[in-house]
Amino acid sequence: MNYASIITISPEKRFGKPCVRNTRISVYDVLNWLANGMSFQEIIYDFPELTEEDIRACLAYAADKENRLRKAS
Repeated sequence: MNYASIITISPEKRFGKPCVRNTRISVYDVLNWLANGMSFQEIIYDFPELTEEDIRACLAYAADKENRLRKAS
C-alpha cells in the first residue's frame, strides 16, 4: 500500500509525529487503539473522519518503519 498520500509529517502538528492526512490523529493513536482491541468499525465510529484505508495506511506505515529498522541494524 502506498501510504504517502495518507500519512503526513508536519512539525506544526503533534510535534512532528506521523498523522493521518488533515487530522491531528497520529499513527501511534491508531495503532494503540488497535492494540487495545478496537475494531476498524469502532475506531471509525469514534473518529468518523477516518476511513478503513486510513487505518490500513497506519498499519502499512508501521510495517514499513519496522522493516527499515531491521535493515539498518
